[in-house]
This record gives sequence, structure tokens and C-alpha cells, in this order.
Amino acid sequence: MAEPETSKPKPRPIVRLGTLLISHSVLVSVVCCVAGVLALLLLPILAKNTYISENALMPGSASPMLSNLDVSDANRLVNDLSELSSRSNDAGIVQRLVGRYISDLGGEVGYHQFHPDSSRFHPLHFFSVPDTGIVQENINCSCHGISVTGIVRAPRGDGKEAIVLVTPYNYTNAGSADHLSLGIAYSVFSLLSQVTWLAKDIIWLIADSQCGEYASVAAWLRDYHSPTFSGFHANNSHTCDVITTHHDVKENVAKDMSSRDSFIRAGTMAAALVVKVVDRNEPFEDSLAVYAEASNGQMPNLDLINIVNYLAVHRQGLRVKVRKLFSLLDTKWVSFLAEVLESLGSIARRLNPQWKFGIPAADYVDGTATLFGSLYHQALGVPTGPHGAFRDYQVDAVTLEFSPRHYSISKGRTKDFILRGGRLIEGVIRSVNNLLEKFHQSFFLYLLTSPSKFVSVGVYMIAFALLVAPLPVAAASLYAEANCLDMSLDDDKSFSPPAATVNELVISERSWRWIKAVKKVLIVHLWGTTVSLLPYFISQTPSLTPITKLAVWGLFSVVCLLFPYFLLGSPFASVSGTEEYKHEWALLKSATISAAFIGLGLMSVINFAAAEFGALLMVPMCLMVQPLKLDLRARTLKNLARAAVNLVLAIVGLPPATYYILKCTFGSFDGINIEDFWWWVESLWSWNSATYLFLGMVHLPCWLLCVQILLHS
Repeated sequence: MAEPETSKPKPRPIVRLGTLLISHSVLVSVVCCVAGVLALLLLPILAKNTYISENALMPGSASPMLSNLDVSDANRLVNDLSELSSRSNDAGIVQRLVGRYISDLGGEVGYHQFHPDSSRFHPLHFFSVPDTGIVQENINCSCHGISVTGIVRAPRGDGKEAIVLVTPYNYTNAGSADHLSLGIAYSVFSLLSQVTWLAKDIIWLIADSQCGEYASVAAWLRDYHSPTFSGFHANNSHTCDVITTHHDVKENVAKDMSSRDSFIRAGTMAAALVVKVVDRNEPFEDSLAVYAEASNGQMPNLDLINIVNYLAVHRQGLRVKVRKLFSLLDTKWVSFLAEVLESLGSIARRLNPQWKFGIPAADYVDGTATLFGSLYHQALGVPTGPHGAFRDYQVDAVTLEFSPRHYSISKGRTKDFILRGGRLIEGVIRSVNNLLEKFHQSFFLYLLTSPSKFVSVGVYMIAFALLVAPLPVAAASLYAEANCLDMSLDDDKSFSPPAATVNELVISERSWRWIKAVKKVLIVHLWGTTVSLLPYFISQTPSLTPITKLAVWGLFSVVCLLFPYFLLGSPFASVSGTEEYKHEWALLKSATISAAFIGLGLMSVINFAAAEFGALLMVPMCLMVQPLKLDLRARTLKNLARAAVNLVLAIVGLPPATYYILKCTFGSFDGINIEDFWWWVESLWSWNSATYLFLGMVHLPCWLLCVQILLHS
């Protein structure tokens, strides 16, 4: 008797779901992309109020101890600095004056001599801090600075932890705002030299900013964490034989240096505050701007910003600001969207009072400008202040920029301004002093929509996930369609060899075609890597102008693209025009989409903001691309519209075009200047921004592959 046929096992639910998504890939792509853009625009509504996660911080729990006596001493320092600046530009006299004030308080005084690093491109510096040997090769001998350091040892501490207070100061060309910065910091330093509750050492760095605020702080941090204690000349004497000083700076400072190494150190840094006063007079009230973005999208712990905001608003009455894109405040589509969302929110509350959807239109516009400002500065990967140098060493730091009210300083309110600023710094230091461990409770990955509202990583990653979700589905769908086409072509053949031979030939041919598409993608991405490394060699010739460097870069990029064309075979050559290869472009598109998905996923781990902007540009371009000949041959309205959209996306996706379009969109467009693009790219690699690598190794190759698909024969 014949055995009963066993029923065919049903596929697993996950397999059925995957098959369903692949079979409806177009619908899935449209829905996910629209949902991803909407989720990004809804982030200001989904923002939550900030809160302090670490209970040990206890901001504002103690009354301020900064007295009028401390403020008077600080005001005397401000007057002495103003008098010296009006009489002479001798940096050595100012440095000795600041050192004497610190010594009178009983603090330790040190002097840090440095040459800043030159902004020379090096491909190995993007994800790590360069070591001392590499730094010596990149020393910029054209500028020389001396920073003054003061340390107050904590009476209740063991010397293992410290809090850093930084005031950038140009010793040769300082203004009234620079003097006020030193006055605020000195008032706090004077108080902390007398208190008994201090458990962490206090380091006050008066960074010489004549070579740049960031450069002086970065040089001090590098030497602070360096294991060598041999001083400046031992490290850099062989690099810079002649030290260019201003008058007799070195001789003046040398009188106050002890016989031992003048570089003094404390413990591990718990946090850092950069204090600045700017001349931008506010019309109504004193304000405080907080800058937090560091290199490659790094941010300090949110608790540090929270205690600054809480103490500034609720204790000192300051208006706190964070950076925003002001061009979005007057954009019509943002205002229209804000009004629509406000109307939807009012309708939702009418239906159910418990539904808390929607915010006032003005709050949404302001939140959107702040959110995209935070995204923009994180995506660039360039620090927004000297605090970025601390984040490279995993130290939480922010820059606090004070702006006095209009005419407040000229009308004799200098002491009141120093008192408010000093008490704010005192409160922040007192909260950090309470910590028994590093900042870890609150968020490190977040976006600010206002000083008191934020979007956490668990919310804003939804928008990115929705944007990139169609990529693997579309790649699998294209590969499945190509295989189905092959099978249908095999069935239509009138003559075929034996079945076993056919199967082996078909499997071998299909595998080779897939490998061939992957080979094309790999060659183009290797070309993108080469293009990214070319500026390292071009920068070895400093005499070239920016336009010449850009022209040489473009010429060598084209030559590098032609090299694999002649040596390995053209990555853009199509095979034959027979029916078997009609959908060869589909395999190339599938491989391109897969590479774009991998690149965006990796970049989201390094710098989410750069990956988000990259997804907004790359995902529509990769999903929409199709050979122009197919659309032009069909001559329907739908096909012609798709061809036009593909051409627009191809133009917008080119990095130089994207740069100028963004400049025009954000209101900083002042004409097309070719040099601007080179300076922008140079700034990215000078600051070791991973966004530069993303543009060269992911975005540019995917754009070139999409152009190849558009021009496919």
C-alpha cells in the first residue's frame, strides 16, 4: 500500500510576514518614509520636561555663600586688568598679575606653555585623540601661548577628583567682556579657597586664547593627561627651535616659576565649566547661553545642563538660551504645520480631555528651530566651544556664555552682574561636589527643544528607524523579482539540456550575477575611500590656493575612478542587451540599497544626527532610482514625473550641491563661492569630524551608483 502523502509544513509567522512585506515593498516604502518624516516633525510635541535624575546633586538646597567681599576683590581684579590693558599689551605682566592674585588666596600657581596643533588632515585621527608623538609632528610654531593655572586643594578631599573652571582670556588683546569673565571666575575661586565643605579640588584655567579658545584648552588637557612631566621645552624644543614670544613674556613668567616643573595637576576631572562674557548686550534682561555640543555629536550628561538651567532660572533670574536655527522661525511651512498641529490638538482635547496632544503654535515653531539647531550642530561633528575638548576625554563639560543687559555694565551694575554669575557657578560646583561618582544617571543621547525640554534617544530613534526600514525590504524585493524573471525566462526556452545540467548552470549564472553587482558596489566604495584620503596628500602642499586644491581633488578623483575602469574592468559596464540581463540594474540597485543601509546603520552609532540627515537625502534617492530610458520609453505622466524626481534627487544628492542648497535654505546664502565648499570640508577634517568620512565613504559612492543606475543602458 502506498504511504499517505505528508502535508507540506507551513512557513513560520516571521517568514510569512517577511514574504508579505517583500511582496508589497512599494507600499511599505511609501508608508515608512512618510511616517519617518512625520515622526521627525512631531518630535517637538513629544519632548518631555527635563528633570534631575541624580538625587545627590540637590541644586539650590544650600544658600549661596558668595559675599560682597568676594565680589569686591573680583571687581578690583577687573579694574586692574582694565588699567593694564589701557597702558600696555605686555602679556607677561597680565599673567604675573593673575598669578599673584591666585597666590594671595593660597592657591597653587602654574604656567602652561604650548604651541597649538596645526589643522592638518590625518585620516587616523577621526575616532581617537592623537598621541604625543603625532601631536609633535603637527605643532603650529607660528603661535605661542602661556596659560595660567590655579589649584585649590579640597580640605575634605583625597586629591583624586577635581572640578575644572575655564575662562578663555586673550592676554594681548582683551576687552571688557574678557575682564568680566575673569572677575566672575575669580570671585568663585576666592570663595572656594575659604570654604570647608569642598571635597574635590578646584582647577582654574585661564586659557590663553590668542591662538584660539579651543586650541589652548585642548593643549592643556593633552599635557594634563600625558604621562610625561618634563615640561614644554622637553616635548617641543626639537619641533619649534625658535619660540616667538610677545615682548619678554617668557622672562616675566619665568620669575614666578619654581625650579620644579611648572605644570601642576590635580585628580580625575568630574566636570568642567567654561565661563565667558560677551559684548552682545541684551535689551531686557541678563541672559545665559548654554553650549553643549562636542565632537561627533557627543553631549554631556543631561543632569549637568539641568542643574545649570534650574539654578539660572529659579535662583538667579537669568534667561537661559540654547542654540537654534533662526532661519526656521520665519519659515512659512513650519508656521503652517504649527497651526495645523495646534488645531488637531484642540480637537483631540475636545474629544477627550485626557489626550494631551499638540502644543501652541509659537512653542512648536521655537521648539522646531531649537531641535533642528541641535541636530545641525551635532551632525557637523564640530564642537561649539572649548568644552568640546573635555568631552574627548569623557569629561562632562558645558560652556556658559553670559550676556549682560543693555547699559547694565555702564551704569555701575558690574558688581551685581559678577554676583549673579558667581552665585550660579558656585551653585553648579556645589552640586557637582556632592557627587560620589561620575555622571551616569541621566541621558547622554538626547536632543534639546528648549532649555527645559528634551527628546530622549528612545523617541528620536523611531524616526530614523522608520526612514531606513524600507531599505532591506526593497533590496530583498528587487533580488526576488530578478530571480523570478530568471525562472520565467528559463521556462520560455524552447530547448534545454538535461535537468541537472540546467540547474547547475542557472545557479552558477545567478550567483555570478549577484557577485558581479556586489563587485561593482565594492569597487565604487573603495573609490570613495580613496577620494576621502586624497586631501591628506593634497594638504602636504600648503602653497596651493583653495580653488586649486579643490580642482586637484576633483581631477584626482576622476583619475582614481578611471583606474579600475582600465585595470579591473568598468564597474559601470553593462553586459548584453538580451532578455537575461534586462533586470541587471535591479541587482545593482539591490546591492546599492544594502550598502546604504549598512552605512547609515553604522553612522547612527557614531553620530545619529549625521545619519538622520543622510537618511533624508539617501533613502528617497536609493528607493526612487530607475533607468531613465525605461521611464522615457513609457512616455506616461507617471514615468515622466518619476524621471524628473530622479534627476532632481541626483542633483541634490551631490555633496557640493547639497552644501549650497542647505546654505540657501538656512538663510546664510551669499552667492556661490567655490572656495566656501573647500573651507567647509577642510573644517570637517580639521575637527576630526566623522561626518567627513560618512560623506566620502558612504554618501558619495551611493550617489555615484544611483547615477549609474539612472544612465543604465
